[in-house]
Amino acid sequence: MLVLEYKVKGKPSQYRAIEEAIRTVQFVRNKCIRYWMDAPREAKINYARLCNYVTELRNEFSFVQALNVHAGQASAERGWSAISRFYNNCKSKKPGKKGYPRFQKDNRSVEYKTSGWKLHPTCRRITFTDKKGIGELKLLGTWDIHTYPIKSIKRVRLVRRADGFYCQFAINVEVKEQLEPMGNVIGLDVGLEYFYTDSNGYQEENPRFLRKAEAKIKHAQRRIYKKEKGKNGRRKARKAFAKKHLKVSRQRNEHAKRLARNVCKSNDLVAYEDLVVRNMVKNHCLAKSINDASWTQFRQWLEYNACKFERIAVAVSPQYTSQKCSNCGAIVKKSLSVRTHICKCGCKLNRDENAALNILNLALQARGGHPRSNAVGVGVTPLVGENLLEQTLTLITESSYL
Repeated sequence: MLVLEYKVKGKPSQYRAIEEAIRTVQFVRNKCIRYWMDAPREAKINYARLCNYVTELRNEFSFVQALNVHAGQASAERGWSAISRFYNNCKSKKPGKKGYPRFQKDNRSVEYKTSGWKLHPTCRRITFTDKKGIGELKLLGTWDIHTYPIKSIKRVRLVRRADGFYCQFAINVEVKEQLEPMGNVIGLDVGLEYFYTDSNGYQEENPRFLRKAEAKIKHAQRRIYKKEKGKNGRRKARKAFAKKHLKVSRQRNEHAKRLARNVCKSNDLVAYEDLVVRNMVKNHCLAKSINDASWTQFRQWLEYNACKFERIAVAVSPQYTSQKCSNCGAIVKKSLSVRTHICKCGCKLNRDENAALNILNLALQARGGHPRSNAVGVGVTPLVGENLLEQTLTLITESSYL
């Protein structure tokens, strides 16, 4: 599955129609969650029951009936995704909170399936044919969509962001690219001082996008509170504040894409740590720096590019990778402030390089049947808390620069 994204251009009335469609999707999704909550225990609620309930909503509310039928089903699918995720977490006895479904109040997208839209023959315009009044929108961006047949487009999504509206096309194609074997293997140790250190000793600089933009972000945030509530000036200040955060988010994503792509193209096997970032950010002293480094996003793109280029990506346990000597295997305890690994065997390395070598050694040892190894034909480890559709629409969005 491949997702192509374009910015859309339309009239203010069309933007208001998109907003109305987005609010309708949120309403349908929340009503499905409420229907599941109020249902008796003996009643078995599934996706089909929720779709039938959407039909009842269409008969009851005219603004729901104005939405395309498949868009309403996609809204019910979002509600069922939250419910099924909660059930799966309970069955697997996931520690901590199980993710009980909540009502949504910040929905930003509306999703159509194979109907409710029509692509112009030039593939530069798209028309939405439901009764919401969106009409024809102009597509701005690179024109790769014309190389794919219309029947391969399985989903069309309109997304609202701080700088405007975007249209995403989910295309059912196999994203594979055959490359010659390079004969290289590499281990990666991510960190805060450097973005990552590999087993060859190379250290990638940490860009720290949020830290660099923090002063401007705080200035924009202060301007919001100086404006009177409910006025147009406050709305503009909030929009300027959101754009600065959006820029940081895009910088992180493009940085992770570029590095992950280069690493996977130049190595046959990539080993990395199986970090639980959600537990690491509980340390309030390091939470901002960890989130700014975007390790999880980098890992997601590593796994995606490993499948795309038919490489091997292996996640190994991070225990003792910094304390263990990569030469003799002895445990050399050291605090976080100690940046050099010195062992009695005579091994003297940078702390992160030593950890990267340990990560690579663990991956090579575990290739026989490691449960976390993502070889070609095995598949990528699913992202926790997301179904396959959400992964497709959020992760596999190719960059126009790659």
